[in-house]
Amino acid sequence: MTSENQIHTALYLAFQRTQWAELRESVPLTLNEPELADLRGINEKLSLTEVTDIYLPLSRLLNLIVGARQQRGLVLNEFLGRQPPKRPYIISIAGSVAVGKSTTARILQALLSQWAEHPRVDLVTTDGFLFPLAELKQKGLLQRKGFPESYDMKMLVEFISNIKAGNPHVKAPLYSHVIYDRITDNYQPIEQPDILIIEGLNVLQTSQDTIAGIQQPFVSDFVDFSIYVDAQEPLLKSWYIDRFLQFRGGAFSDENSYFHHYSKLDDAQATMTAANIWDTINGPNLKLNIEPTRDRAHLILQKGDDHLMNQVLLRK
Repeated sequence: MTSENQIHTALYLAFQRTQWAELRESVPLTLNEPELADLRGINEKLSLTEVTDIYLPLSRLLNLIVGARQQRGLVLNEFLGRQPPKRPYIISIAGSVAVGKSTTARILQALLSQWAEHPRVDLVTTDGFLFPLAELKQKGLLQRKGFPESYDMKMLVEFISNIKAGNPHVKAPLYSHVIYDRITDNYQPIEQPDILIIEGLNVLQTSQDTIAGIQQPFVSDFVDFSIYVDAQEPLLKSWYIDRFLQFRGGAFSDENSYFHHYSKLDDAQATMTAANIWDTINGPNLKLNIEPTRDRAHLILQKGDDHLMNQVLLRK
């Protein structure tokens, strides 16, 4: 298996890459190379072949699932004689830092929006729900950024519950990776999309906390279909270091960047710094909080070398 924390394979149907690719059937490829280039993440070698073999079958599966849900809703509404508010189908995408969650989310958004049954697909990342930088510092959580306690869960749950309730105008906070902080004067409007994709480290977690004996809701309680992007930790660490080195000559070189000081590191220093960040923050967060949620996913995308998918696990 892909990690020390073994997947409960009895829960899933396993598809090797070629088997999964056959499930695409006649779904057309609607992306071209320039469009794909805009969707790729840093240090990823995503090709149109990868989109064809992995993401088109997944797009077809999700379209069938969403269509069945829509049809069930129509039947139920006819039976009850009412017209409820439009409620988006919610898909969550979880996984480690550097695994490529954001790219997976962007690819799915692009592909799913091509289906006539659900043309409006919005994408929200949970980064905007991190506590503001000043508050993280005040609470002593700066070195725990990305851990569950660094997120404003009350704000996140309120946001997704409003989406699920069909509220026509909901605002998602935005995040800047340049200033390493939530943007306070701008929001992403969410206005009853057909599908909402929410991507983040902790979207598969459940809350065990109770108040007066009542268990509190969590993001996963509102999600209709969940995806976990998986890879072995040595690969993840290597990808994180490679990404850090690319950021050093790119985003970090911006004088406004919170990490501008890293741009002055040489290769050896940058590699050592990135490895230390992984070993003290991202690696422990993966083992303690992210990877243990993997078996809750409806579908697991397993990556091997070069970010290429080698197996897909679909929950029975």
